Amino acid sequence: MTKLTIVAFDGTRFDLDADEGSTVMENAVRNSVPGIEAECGGACACATCHVYVDEAWVERVGPPAPMEEDMLDFAFDVRPSSRLSCQIKLSAALDGLTVHVPERQA
Repeated sequence: MTKLTIVAFDGTRFDLDADEGSTVMENAVRNSVPGIEAECGGACACATCHVYVDEAWVERVGPPAPMEEDMLDFAFDVRPSSRLSCQIKLSAALDGLTVHVPERQA
């Protein structure tokens, strides 16, 4: 299991035990985290699972792939730490990852 913390826009923390190989989005949906709409179900075809990776984790998570960058153009309030949560696969290297949900999705 991998520890994952998702912080909702209102500050509510969701401290989750996640399976390695699952995505941040899958865990957010499974745990009813508000603000993660995931309209495309994880196909990287929308921007409704947008999150901000905590600054301490940006380098470890890495940059978005070109297709993800294209979808982030449709997200609300994109920042340098923006990622689509459907594209962040959890692994032992990401144990303890923290992400933040934006005010709203695009």
